[in-house]
Amino acid sequence: MKEERTDQIPRAPRRIGGALGNDRPCVQERHAPRNRCFGCGPTNPKGLHLRSFEDGDGLSAEWAPEPHHEAFDGAVSGGILGTLLDCHSNWTAAIYLMKAAGREAPPCTVTAEFHVRLLRVTPSAGPLRLRARVVESDADRATVEATVEGVGGQTTATCRGVFVAVREGHPAFHRW
Repeated sequence: MKEERTDQIPRAPRRIGGALGNDRPCVQERHAPRNRCFGCGPTNPKGLHLRSFEDGDGLSAEWAPEPHHEAFDGAVSGGILGTLLDCHSNWTAAIYLMKAAGREAPPCTVTAEFHVRLLRVTPSAGPLRLRARVVESDADRATVEATVEGVGGQTTATCRGVFVAVREGHPAFHRW
């Protein structure tokens, strides 16, 4: 196996979308630096570049929408919110399962189901804060609850999802 040089790993650009003002590597950059996922892949030039960080018993992230992420003036698209919640929750499950198993690398996890509730319009005028934590788990799956908070800390969207570790032979195995 060829040793990978970390100084050559592509990183998400430090633009407005992504974790604001945080230069330390996020879980996506540490564990899947070549991932092309639209929501969280560091190497997708047209992606959202969500950057999630370990925070207590879960993960948190800050992400700032741009005008092309809006459903209408001043409001983030529900589809964008769903993508952010899905990616952030999936990484929360993967990091949790990694730690629970005492491993150094997370398992490859996929979304088995998730339900997003859009509680109110999510303003696009400032950064959004995502928080997620595991609320139930088995050896190969985790149920995650997550929130999106707008400026001022008001929860605008929630998610509950089940994320499953997949094995070799699954189409998503080591795809990220």
